Amino acid sequence: MKMKLGTAAVAAVMAASPVMADLVFPSLSYRTGPYAAGGIPFADGYADYFNMLNARDGGIGGVMANVLECETGYNTEKGVECYESTKGEGALVYQPLSTGITYQLIPKATADGIPIHSMGYGRTSAANGKVFSNVFNYPANYWNGASGAINYLMEQGDISGKKIALVYHNSAYGKEPIRTLEELSKKHGFELVLLPVDHPGQEQKSQWLQIRREKPDNVIMYGWGVMNQVAVQEAANIRYDMENFIGIWWSGSENDVLPAGEKANGYKALTFHGVGNDFPVFADIQKHVVDAGNAAGNGDQIGTVLYNRGLYAAMLAAEAAKTAQEIHGVADITPAMMRDGMEALVITEEKMAALGLPGFGPEFNVSCENHGGPGLVGMTQWDASAKTWSLINNFAPSDMDVIQPLIDEDSAAYAAENNIEASCN
Repeated sequence: MKMKLGTAAVAAVMAASPVMADLVFPSLSYRTGPYAAGGIPFADGYADYFNMLNARDGGIGGVMANVLECETGYNTEKGVECYESTKGEGALVYQPLSTGITYQLIPKATADGIPIHSMGYGRTSAANGKVFSNVFNYPANYWNGASGAINYLMEQGDISGKKIALVYHNSAYGKEPIRTLEELSKKHGFELVLLPVDHPGQEQKSQWLQIRREKPDNVIMYGWGVMNQVAVQEAANIRYDMENFIGIWWSGSENDVLPAGEKANGYKALTFHGVGNDFPVFADIQKHVVDAGNAAGNGDQIGTVLYNRGLYAAMLAAEAAKTAQEIHGVADITPAMMRDGMEALVITEEKMAALGLPGFGPEFNVSCENHGGPGLVGMTQWDASAKTWSLINNFAPSDMDVIQPLIDEDSAAYAAENNIEASCN
């Protein structure tokens, strides 16, 4: 069951209507605005997975799930309004789908006792569950991504003395990997060049002229929306070798490369989950959701990178809900119980295969000490002729010798600022 509402309408409609389901999963979506091309497939995948569970399994543990969708337009203020308008409807977990919104919701959701899952985005140091009790960012974060890119480059050869440029969205999101890359540059002896791009990223001429002048050996990009398309096109315009151009997972969808046509061939992007539609779960979604006329969209996004990511987020939420039901012995769980389920979540390959997602993501355990998962990062590459992404490097460890001290330092500073006593209950 799915309900899609604008921010202002949520409170009024819910006040006039009975609660539609016992297990409420808000979706802070953005189907409008400059980042809609990325927001739509994620929201579709998130909703379709829960719709499939309702139709195929009768919900989760016998209780129907309701995806309560609220449009944010990728705007932080609207995202907070959506949270305030929906939190009282039994919301079990929030997926803000924006680093800016996540930062604003961390203190609010923690005070309200509602968990947040900022999967692969948000505040990286939230991986420290001893400080961020209600925030989870498994299975990987932005700092894992930065390290994953460097590790991949080191597998290709010595990077000492080489020049690596970071083209990044000039926001809290885009700035996340800078500290990690600075530490990695000290450790491995490469030169780091920082090139910010202002929202929404349609104008990048100066950045790519600088790249043409300085000739970095590699470019790493933390972009989103139209910024990615423009960057890939500008790289093609200066004939930068796409083999040396790596995007973070938010810069690695079909939307980012199709506009450049054949010129985008060879472009790479990091990932923490599988690509393509060759997984059994998609047959169930087709049968129980799309063919039944209950798809969130028109069914054309299934198997795309961001649809898969939304589906993956929904699957992890559903499995955490099942875990919470098992821990507490009740089917109609509360947000506090959901938090417990997220902190006790165990994802094995056996479980993934049973869910119709064999090999789709890494195995991991969540704990109080580690809300971030294992930080395993894979690499994908775009084949422009076939118009497909392929996993060319399997999920591999990131450099936690560099990342963990940064997590400890940042989370300790947050704890001090907010009078939080770090602990595991």
